This record gives sequence, C-alpha cells and structure tokens, in this order.
Amino acid sequence: MLRKSGGFGERARGRLRALLRERSGGSALQFAILAPMFFVVVFATMETVASFAAEQVLVNANDTIARKIRMGEITFNTGQPTDVKDEAAFRAKFCEELNIMMTCSLQEIDIPSRLFLDVRSAPSFADLPANTVPRTGDPKTGPLDPTKLKFSPGGKSAINIVRAYYRWPVILDFMRPYLANLQAPDGSLSDYLLVATAVIQNEAY
Repeated sequence: MLRKSGGFGERARGRLRALLRERSGGSALQFAILAPMFFVVVFATMETVASFAAEQVLVNANDTIARKIRMGEITFNTGQPTDVKDEAAFRAKFCEELNIMMTCSLQEIDIPSRLFLDVRSAPSFADLPANTVPRTGDPKTGPLDPTKLKFSPGGKSAINIVRAYYRWPVILDFMRPYLANLQAPDGSLSDYLLVATAVIQNEAY
C-alpha cells in the first residue's frame, strides 16, 4: 500500500512539475495581445486589395464597352441590330461586363444607385469635358452629382468619351477614414468611388 501511495505521490508531483513547466498560458496571452493587430492588418489588406481589384474590373469593363462602341458592335439610332434602344439597355450591357465582382439588379439598371455612366460625343478632342469627377460640395469627397452626367453617344466617326463611376462600399469601419472618398447623404464617408475613363473615335462603320 505504501508503494502504491508513493507511486501516486510521484505521479502527482510529476504532474505538478509538468504544469509549472507548461508555457501555453504565456503563449495564449501573447496571442491574445498580438492577434487583434494581426487581424487588423489582414483585414485591412483584404479590404484594400478588394477595392483595387474592383476598380480594375470597372476599368476593363469600361474599355470593353468603349471598344465595342468604336468598332460598331454597339450602335445608337442606326436601324441596325447592334442598336441599343435606350440608356437602360446600354447599362444592362455594361453590367454584363461587371459580373465578375459586381452585380446589377433590375432596379440598378433602371435607377442608378451604385453604377453611374457618362457617355457623350464631342466635335473634337479639344472639346471633350475635363476629366474631373462631378461632385457636389467638397471636390475631393463630395457626393457624386448625377445631374452632370449625360447619355448622348455619337455614331460613326464620332469622338466619344465613356466614363464609369461605381460606389464601392467600404465594409470595415476603421478603414473608411483612409479608403473612402465619397460622402453618404448623411455626410459620412462610406464608399470608395471607382472611376474609369476611355476616349475613342468611332470607326466609319
């Protein structure tokens, strides 16, 4: 019995020594201190990368649509099968190019809330509008002014400018002061405005 008692005592002391040598508590404390900063960096990187990737998608879509206009694959008031009947039909074609990262609902196609397009012709390259974002209020962060956008594309041999704006939502609150550049109706910075521009001269199709 004494040997058994001694054996139990040895096992207990061994467990106590093992517990005293255990460093997982310190590791857990270090992780608890460093994890928030680590996740902040990770999520901030993901937010930034997603925003820039979305902007590249918008630029590619804008370039594709501009090329189709230039080559006569998209036409206006020519009586050809390539005609788009109105701005909503044109917006629907543009939305098809965005479906990698963005989706346009039927309501978005008819009434813009995220995607805004400005397509117009000019008699010469010198007469093209300035490449500035039409805003109200603050020229750097003010809301987009849709009243300054037009849909009046030209036909064959016409000089056109195709501009697209997309209100990309910034999800992380702590990233909005650094990434968002577009005011919400309440004045807060909530979105990152993606911008794409293409200037073309249509072929004589």
